[in-house]
Amino acid sequence: MTRTRRLLLCTAGATAALVAAVAGAHVTLAATRPAAAAAVAPPNIVFVLTDDLSWNLIKYLPQVQKLQTQGMTFNDYVVTDSLCCPSRSSIFSGRFPHDTGVFTNGGNDGGFDYFHGHGEEAHTFATALQAKGYRTAMMGKYLNGYEPANTEGGTLPYVPPGWSEWDVAGNGYPEFNYDLNQNHTVVHYGSQPQDYLTDVLAGKGSTFIANSAAAKKPFLLEVATFAPHAPYTPAPRDAGDFPGLTAPRGPAFNTLPTNAPPWLAGRTPLTAAEKQNIDTSFRKRAQAVQAVDKLIGTLRAALTNAGVAGNTYVVFSSDNGYHMGEYRLNPGKMTAFDTDIRVPLVVAGPGIAAGRSSTSAVANIDLAPTFQQLGGAPIASTVDGHSLLPLLHGGSGANWRTANLVEHHGPDTTAGDPDMPAPNSGNPPSYEAIRTHAYTYVEYVDGSKEYYDHVNDPNELHNIVGTLTPARLAQLHTALTNLENCHSGTACWSAGHV
Repeated sequence: MTRTRRLLLCTAGATAALVAAVAGAHVTLAATRPAAAAAVAPPNIVFVLTDDLSWNLIKYLPQVQKLQTQGMTFNDYVVTDSLCCPSRSSIFSGRFPHDTGVFTNGGNDGGFDYFHGHGEEAHTFATALQAKGYRTAMMGKYLNGYEPANTEGGTLPYVPPGWSEWDVAGNGYPEFNYDLNQNHTVVHYGSQPQDYLTDVLAGKGSTFIANSAAAKKPFLLEVATFAPHAPYTPAPRDAGDFPGLTAPRGPAFNTLPTNAPPWLAGRTPLTAAEKQNIDTSFRKRAQAVQAVDKLIGTLRAALTNAGVAGNTYVVFSSDNGYHMGEYRLNPGKMTAFDTDIRVPLVVAGPGIAAGRSSTSAVANIDLAPTFQQLGGAPIASTVDGHSLLPLLHGGSGANWRTANLVEHHGPDTTAGDPDMPAPNSGNPPSYEAIRTHAYTYVEYVDGSKEYYDHVNDPNELHNIVGTLTPARLAQLHTALTNLENCHSGTACWSAGHV
């Protein structure tokens, strides 16, 4: 049976199992047992974080579809910025970019140098869980600017606080010919098939699971793949998959929104060469995530073999989304469109009813407090996010926040940044945005604005900000300002109810 045929069958099965759950604005689960307190031991956490993975790749990930049928899918999960370091800093800390100070991938307001230099590494879910006796492992991609051999003033290659196991690369995007800092020792990997980075991470993750279970210690494992980030390098075994596959041609493909903001307005239609490049890139992305899917299966098999699958939460997500031809943009990210800020979040584990979904306004700032509550670790008042356990364990979502904040500093001109936008791929100026289930509202630094009605315009093709009354605009501006200026869990929770 061909891979394409297998995926079609898997997609059909997953769709049938999920169809009843996708409807509705919020979760409506029957009561299930509360939180992890019912577990005989602290639960384990396996977190697979991908790079630039968009919703339209889920159909090529049968292991993720299986996870959906066994757990909970958050359909309105958004990131605080559609860019690597701001998003990842929010994931590690549970705080907005305006509190971490990480707005870009480098320079004086972003990247590893800022996160490290301002002491942010001392306040992550890893440090919190390690203090509670967890074995913690970080594998794959950390933050832009991290170099495996750098000592950061010490005598050995640097490993941040909070991590019991550290297997992290710097430039792992090509998937071959990279260095890993393996617990203070730098090891070079070459160009042989067995050196393919995603596969190496799968093996190391499985070993960590087995060793942690044998030591009878609770553990948190984060495996952060470089795939499917450009250059979209698949494993050699997958390089011939999906012949003829083209990028989706949804309503937004090669179409400008009406009343587009100045940075986007006036773009000419995509050329034939640009469309061909988009199709080739999408096919390579689908090929590249096959190794990610295999990694998920490998890690879950390791959990089963170690006898800890029943007491482990498995979490799958991405640091940001990705547009490919939508709004006449070449492949990229950084915009406030759903293609870029709304990404998959799937969680399965103890007490989570199977095959459920939610459209509650959850965000990447919610992951750290979720992990910390699962592990019984305190959550500092400075954490902006909120634990997802009430939703995961049966809550209706009726009292959950209704709005999320997105913050972006641009345009990106950082030399050497692997996320530096290619020409015509979208490089907007700085903006702040509110996203709710019903709408997205954006304010740019140049004074331009956008408002998209998700109910009547789910593809965000009609900017109707000009039709809003002055009173409504003032209301939106106040709500956005309140979120921009919140600096604690209590304040941000309140500001998120709009």
